[in-house]
Amino acid sequence: MTRTNYNLVMFLRNSYHVWFRNLLVFRKNIRVNFLPPFVEPLLYLGAIGFGIGTYVGEVDGISFVRFIAPAILAASVMNASFFECAYGTYVRMYYGKAFEAMMATPIRLREIVIGEIFWGATRGLISAAAILLILSLLGLADLPQSLVILPLAFLAGFLFSAIAACFSAVTPSIDTLSYPSLLYIAPMFLFSGTFFPLSLLPEPLQIFAFVALPLTHVVTLTRGIMVGGAMPFWPVNIAWIIAGIVVATCIAVRLFDRRLII
Repeated sequence: MTRTNYNLVMFLRNSYHVWFRNLLVFRKNIRVNFLPPFVEPLLYLGAIGFGIGTYVGEVDGISFVRFIAPAILAASVMNASFFECAYGTYVRMYYGKAFEAMMATPIRLREIVIGEIFWGATRGLISAAAILLILSLLGLADLPQSLVILPLAFLAGFLFSAIAACFSAVTPSIDTLSYPSLLYIAPMFLFSGTFFPLSLLPEPLQIFAFVALPLTHVVTLTRGIMVGGAMPFWPVNIAWIIAGIVVATCIAVRLFDRRLII
């Protein structure tokens, strides 16, 4: 085995240990951790899909509840991944001192960061699987073709986790994490084609949503898979997600280096 391959194996193994450590903590409170992914989509579908949807009628040729169901799944992946690597990572770093403990071992900081981001992506995948099960039981998702959403959810979770890690690395206190939640995540939840088509927005806002809001690409792909809609820009959507993962991950690693390495 060459030195490069050895370093790569060690990097992946150490990152896995960080991921597995978080998994063990998750398993201790598994009942509580699994409850929100099951309850959240039911609330949105009941209040907005089946409630307001009775007054809306069809959107783009499909019922309103079928229109928003893929978006609710995509948004839940965003929320699960983002908040896990924003609040969760900050708590483990600052209050739990888990980063310091792991850095006292052969595990390096960048391996900790990658392990955290992988765990955030896993939380997004878990959320997607739970919601997809509910949607299938309600007749809003067709199996097995909708299972393609799961690898997409992991990629999307990786992206939102990396973005959250950037905020976690620079925030001076846990209270200030409310700013990206309010000023970035909330607008993205509302204006990424979740509850109405992007075509209803003014053209400058459509361009902004396509360029600057990653949830737009995740919603587009998820909706196309679940309802069979046209996805003329799917290569661009996937390329945007992958490029966002690379850029956000590199920035997150760099920011944590500046914060914790003296």
